[in-house]
Amino acid sequence: MATRSRTSATSGKKTSGKTSSSAKNTSRNTSRRKSSASGSAPADFGKEEELQAYRDMLLIRRFEEKAGQMYGMGLIGGFCHLYIGQEAVVTGMKGAIEDGDQVVTSYRDHGHMLAVGMDPKGVMAELTGREGGYSKGKGGSMHMFSIEKNFYGGHGIVGAPVPIGTGLAFSNQYNDTDRVCLTFFGDGATNQGQVYESFNMAELWQLPVIYVIENNRYAMGTSVARSSAQTDLSKRGLSFNIPGEEVDGMDVRAVREAGRKAVEWCRAGKGPYILEMMTYRYRGHSMSDPAKYRAKEEVNKMRSEHDPIEQVRKRLIEDHGMSEDELKGIDKEIKNVVNGAAEFAQSSPEPDPSELWTDVVELSAEA
Repeated sequence: MATRSRTSATSGKKTSGKTSSSAKNTSRNTSRRKSSASGSAPADFGKEEELQAYRDMLLIRRFEEKAGQMYGMGLIGGFCHLYIGQEAVVTGMKGAIEDGDQVVTSYRDHGHMLAVGMDPKGVMAELTGREGGYSKGKGGSMHMFSIEKNFYGGHGIVGAPVPIGTGLAFSNQYNDTDRVCLTFFGDGATNQGQVYESFNMAELWQLPVIYVIENNRYAMGTSVARSSAQTDLSKRGLSFNIPGEEVDGMDVRAVREAGRKAVEWCRAGKGPYILEMMTYRYRGHSMSDPAKYRAKEEVNKMRSEHDPIEQVRKRLIEDHGMSEDELKGIDKEIKNVVNGAAEFAQSSPEPDPSELWTDVVELSAEA
C-alpha cells in the first residue's frame, strides 16, 4: 500500500516536474538565442569581403528557391532539404579554411556544395536525377561528392557526417598533413551515440576536426528545448575535454572569426573543436514538412530582424556606399546563373539503364 502511495505521489511530482522542466528549457533556449553573439566578436569585413559574402550567400538562397520551385513542379523527386536562412554558416566557415581542407555534411547539403565551389549546373542536374549530375543522377539531393573540391557528401543518415569527418581528420594526421576537416551536422543529430564515440576518438588522438553544429532549433520538427536535457550544444564535448563555442550563425562575420580561431586550434595540433552555430531555417525540415510546430510570427521575426543576407546588404549600402541598383544587378547576375543551372538540368538526359551496374563494388567468386 505504501508502495502504491509512493508511486502515485512520485507520478504526480513527475508530471509537475515535466511542466516545470519544459518551461525552464524553453526559457533557457530563448535567452541563449537572444545572447547568441556571446562567442567570437564579428570579423571586420572590408567592402570586397562583404561583397563576396553577399554573392556567395545570395547564390545559395536563389538556388534553393529555384530548387523548391522545381520540386513543386515535380521536376525534383524524393527528399529535398532547403538551406534557406542558414547561408551564413557554411559561407563563413568556407572563408576560414584553405584549399585542401575537407568538408562533409548531412542531407541539408546544397548550400555546402555551392560554397565549396561545385558547379550549380551539376548540383541541379543531380537534384533532378539527370546524367549531368555529380553522381550521374543516381544520388539525388542527399548524395553528391567532389574529390576536386574536397567535398565528401551529402549523407542521408542522421549523425553520419560525424564519424566520416572524424575519419577524414584521422587520415590527415596519419598522412602527416596540416589539413583540417569541417564536419557539419544539425542539432537533431547531437543525441546520436555515434557522435560521442567520434568525439572520444577525436580527442583521444587529437584529430584536426571542427564539429560545426548547425542549431536551427527544430531538428526534424521537435524543439531542442523539448528533446535535449543540455540545450547548450557547445558544451556537448566537455566530458571529452573538447572546447566549444556558441556563435551567432546569422552573422557571416562572426562565423568566419569563430571558424578562423577553430582552424588555428586544429592546425596547431591541439585536437578537435566544437562550434555551435545559432541559426534558423525558414522552410520546413524538408519540402514535405508544413512546419506547424512553430508560429509564423516567429519565422517572420527571424526574417525581418536577423536575415544573414539582409545584414550584409544593409552594410554594403550604409557603410560602403553601394546603391540599390548595384545590388539588384548582382542579384540579376546570380538569378541568371541559377536559371542556367535549371535549364541545364532539364535538358540533361536521364541516366541510361546500364548505369545501374556502374559504381558498384563487385566481389569476385574467389573472394
